[in-house]
Amino acid sequence: MEYLFWKLIHITSVIMFLGNIITGLFWAARAHKSRDFKMISTTFQNIIKSDRYFTGPGVLGITISGFAAAINGGFPILGTGWIFWGIVLFSISGIIFGIYVAPLQKKIYKFANAVGTSENEWKVYEKLYKQWEIWGFLATITPIGAMAIMVLKPFLPGL
Repeated sequence: MEYLFWKLIHITSVIMFLGNIITGLFWAARAHKSRDFKMISTTFQNIIKSDRYFTGPGVLGITISGFAAAINGGFPILGTGWIFWGIVLFSISGIIFGIYVAPLQKKIYKFANAVGTSENEWKVYEKLYKQWEIWGFLATITPIGAMAIMVLKPFLPGL
C-alpha cells in the first residue's frame, strides 16, 4: 500500500510538472505572436511565477516520491534500467533548465519590460526567444522521454 501511495504522488507530481512546462510554452508562443512587449513581459513574469509554484514543487514531488516508490517497491534504483535512465533524462532536463531556460526567461522578462517597440529591439528579443525555444524544447522533451521510459519500462541496462 505504501508503494501505491508513493506512486500516486509521483504520477501527480509528473502531471503538475509537465503540465506547467507545456502550458508555459503555449502562453509564451501566444505572447510572441502578438509582438507586444507588454504582453511578452507579463507572460514571462507569470511563467517565472508558475515555475516557482508548480515546476519547483513538481520536481521535489517527483524526486522524493520516485525514490520512495522505488525503495518501497523493492526496485534497485541504479540497477533498474528504466529507473536509472529516467533519472538521467530528468537530471538533464534540470541542468538545461537551470543553466539556460531560467536565466533566459529572466532576461526576456527584463528586456521586454524595459524596451519600446522598435524593430531593432524586436530583433534582440527574437534572438533571446529563439534560444529560449530551443533550450525549452530540450528541457521539455527529456522529461517526456523519462515519463515514457517509466511507463513502458523497456529493457535498458542499469549500472
